[in-house]
Amino acid sequence: MPDTFAITIVSIIIFTVVAAFIRGRTRDKCLRDFSNDPVTLEETSGKIIWGELSVVNTGLELIYTTRHKDKSGHDETSYILYKHEYSNIQALIRYHDELNEQKKKEREKELKRTYHPTALRRLERRIQNFFKTVRDSIMDIVNLLIGQAKRTTSVGAVLTSQDKYASKMKKELIGSMGTSFEPLLERHIGKRVVLELTKGDKIFEYPGVLKEYTSDFIEIMDVDYRIKEGKTVRKADLVVPRKYGVIRHLGE
Repeated sequence: MPDTFAITIVSIIIFTVVAAFIRGRTRDKCLRDFSNDPVTLEETSGKIIWGELSVVNTGLELIYTTRHKDKSGHDETSYILYKHEYSNIQALIRYHDELNEQKKKEREKELKRTYHPTALRRLERRIQNFFKTVRDSIMDIVNLLIGQAKRTTSVGAVLTSQDKYASKMKKELIGSMGTSFEPLLERHIGKRVVLELTKGDKIFEYPGVLKEYTSDFIEIMDVDYRIKEGKTVRKADLVVPRKYGVIRHLGE
């Protein structure tokens, strides 16, 4: 007869190790698309920061092109925003006219691949969504194993006492592995849509091409954007938090 206790404990240990490995290496897909590009960060406070975007699992960094001297007199060469501060993001903006010629070509190529994607690209997304569904099933199995261990093994009391930690670990793992399948957004990937973005007590609409979404962000390409009313409208790609931005209309 198999040792149920040993199998359960080994399974939980393996899951914990895999979760830690994935958390350390995975970046948000929408943020990752802007990596190494010149990006403008617009915060909900109205603060504006420019720099080349670097993204890791625990946050992002905007690296300045030139050294900046703060009002207090010290030098600064980058701006760091931690993951728990993502709620401060109003929008990440990639202006087309700030890209060099090589990046402009890469961006135009990506837009062509995104807008009305081919059957092959749609198949690729279907495969990705299949694995997202498998991931959700794996999480159900892990929950079942942990529940069984609590009821039937000698370490049940220990597992119960660690419920808060276990729940946090599972939540972080789900977030690091990407977003769950979202049918309302998925059906409009690669199509022109209208993004509704809340700024303070006002709502603005931005037509563009829906490229990607995650549990935290929406990425939309080919938008006419200006940070403040009265400023010049410029062509840009946006990444906005789902807390403030929603896809409200199909635009074609």
